[in-house]
Amino acid sequence: MNAQLTITTPYVTNQVSTIMNNIFEKSVTDTLISRVNQLTPTTANHWGQMNVAQMLAHCNVTYEMTYENKYPKPNAFVKFMLKIFAKPTVVGSKPYKKNGQTAPQFIMKDTKNFEVEKNRLIQYLKKTQELGEEHFHNAESHSFGRLTKQEWSNMFYKHLDHHLRQFGV
Repeated sequence: MNAQLTITTPYVTNQVSTIMNNIFEKSVTDTLISRVNQLTPTTANHWGQMNVAQMLAHCNVTYEMTYENKYPKPNAFVKFMLKIFAKPTVVGSKPYKKNGQTAPQFIMKDTKNFEVEKNRLIQYLKKTQELGEEHFHNAESHSFGRLTKQEWSNMFYKHLDHHLRQFGV
């Protein structure tokens, strides 16, 4: 008897490891964009302190660090410490815990424009998917040195998924 398994979580679990959805696949990116489009300026968070516009701006920081020269790169000592202590959490396949610590660049306290931040995030998602995994494979990241395509995908996907869940989408 053949049985079809439908997976409704963003993570595929097998006996060996947890494999996250691949953000470089168009269907995965399209699903993320669909989830982003479910947000409204009044969508409430389920935990944490950010409002929805701040959350979108917060999620954009990852892409700003990737595509723009907006933030200074960490010095050698800080980068070494980030690689040891933060990299496994950021690029690994284990989902983030609620109310975790974040780097200062990601803290959003100012008022943000919901539509501007939402549109920026969607454009970053499309650009990332269109560039594809080979563009990112072994590319230098802002804070962690060279990352594999899987590490890039994990970093992009799980951060956004975490915050979309924070806002119930």
